[in-house]
Amino acid sequence: MTGEPVTGGCLCGAVRYEATGAPSEVSYCHCRMCQQHFGNPIGAYATFPDNQLRFTKGAPKRYRSSDFAQRGFCAECGTPLTFEYTRKPERISVSIGSLDHPERFPPSAHWGIEGQVPWLHIDDDLPRHRTEDDPEMAEYGPGAAGCG
Repeated sequence: MTGEPVTGGCLCGAVRYEATGAPSEVSYCHCRMCQQHFGNPIGAYATFPDNQLRFTKGAPKRYRSSDFAQRGFCAECGTPLTFEYTRKPERISVSIGSLDHPERFPPSAHWGIEGQVPWLHIDDDLPRHRTEDDPEMAEYGPGAAGCG
């Protein structure tokens, strides 16, 4: 990726965002909460430092999905847009599907594999991690379900 900004937004165009720099992580998430948020068996995110991402039109409506996380979506069309840990707000993840050019950001890992549906087979050699293996989750304890 060159120095050009990363842009994206929702289906109806009510919310748009721009990020400077490359994402620090791009990954799939199979946890049950991401499945419900996306309405699919898998979610995918690109994560940026929060000071590198800004909303250029509108803003997502946020839903507190757990004690430690919130998810953003377009209040007009429902597009899933963001994931943020509320106790560590220094980073924000955007849904890869909301990027203007998702093809530029292939995931490098699978997270939440304990929730992977048995009929979904993704044939790649990427590392696979349980949600509990995420260092972000360590402070929330063993009862934390999904990524929030």
